Amino acid sequence: MSIEITARHMDATVPLQDYARRKAEAVMEIFSRVEHVHVILDVQRHLSIAEAVVQAKNHIRTEAREESDNMQASIDGAFDKIERQLRRRRDKVQDHRPRAHV
Repeated sequence: MSIEITARHMDATVPLQDYARRKAEAVMEIFSRVEHVHVILDVQRHLSIAEAVVQAKNHIRTEAREESDNMQASIDGAFDKIERQLRRRRDKVQDHRPRAHV
């Protein structure tokens, strides 16, 4: 279980990296099958862009991207999307199991 943070076109401050790392750790706690999280922070003109790439067991790969004026808001939005996608995938797998006949 590793977390990687990459900054493009900017110098990511330590508090910003810690914030992104905490969000990634929260996703890893909720979804135990997550093996690797890569967070990409980017600034283009006045937009702050956060991308999150999550890899889990059984070749599951989920990506999300969020743009806003504030980098923390972008990180929040990207991880909200990731959680929604992972929850939807987990629920699909759980719903398709055959029921025991009683």
